[in-house]
Amino acid sequence: MTLALPGRDRTGLRTPLLLAGAIAVIAVAPILVTRRSPLASDPKLVLRPPSLGHPFGTDQIGRDVLARVLHGAKYSLAVGVGAVLLAALAGIVIGTLSGLAPRLIDETVTRLLDVVNAFPEVLLALVVIAIVGPGPLNVVVAIGVASIPRFARVVRAQVFVLRHSGWLEVAVTQGISYPRRVLKHIVPNVLGPVVALGTIGTGTAVIAAAGLSFLQLGPTPPTPEWGAMLSESRDYIGLGWWLGVFPGLAILISVAVITVLGRRLQRRFEGRPR
Repeated sequence: MTLALPGRDRTGLRTPLLLAGAIAVIAVAPILVTRRSPLASDPKLVLRPPSLGHPFGTDQIGRDVLARVLHGAKYSLAVGVGAVLLAALAGIVIGTLSGLAPRLIDETVTRLLDVVNAFPEVLLALVVIAIVGPGPLNVVVAIGVASIPRFARVVRAQVFVLRHSGWLEVAVTQGISYPRRVLKHIVPNVLGPVVALGTIGTGTAVIAAAGLSFLQLGPTPPTPEWGAMLSESRDYIGLGWWLGVFPGLAILISVAVITVLGRRLQRRFEGRPR
């Protein structure tokens, strides 16, 4: 079903889309903004404050902070998107099976999701990392696994409503097979809320990834990842305020744009005005 929205609501969606697109372009091709290498160091430029030559200053070994922040977008956003994709796929499968299962199985799965959902996602991610070990890929898995209950609960609620809808009962009377009913009539109708939730979840995953990297559980130096940069800046905050400010702003702006975009998408799929 297509939802018709007033012009001002479409405009409200267009702005965060453009900003999110700009962030994605920077993450994919940071060379469009700066040609400096994020790993190239110069002992003569140690801890230089922001200037025309180095707008974000330099770090403790003379690396350009602007280049590191721009190249760091690739790592931080990749972790966020990867974790959300993993959580969304698993959540769709679990939520769909739970919503279509007999009542006893559905209640059991729902109670398990409630128990897991009662714990903070970062705490669950730390537990997963304690089991599988640190590293960029393991951070994606940890955050993704911790986010599965959020998606599964939404999908399960949507499926529960759809399974009792009139048009699905018509599909049953027409003799459409069970797998085809699920793939053609149920799964496509839960994708809208999943996309909106996934967009919001990407911002949450970026914060979680930065937090784990800050604890040195993600990419290791000299990888220019935002959380790792914040962790490195702790020992030099009194000598160079810019070392922590600019990576922190990058996280703040990216998460704010992604969250606003997700909220607008959520309102659009729910048919609510801005």
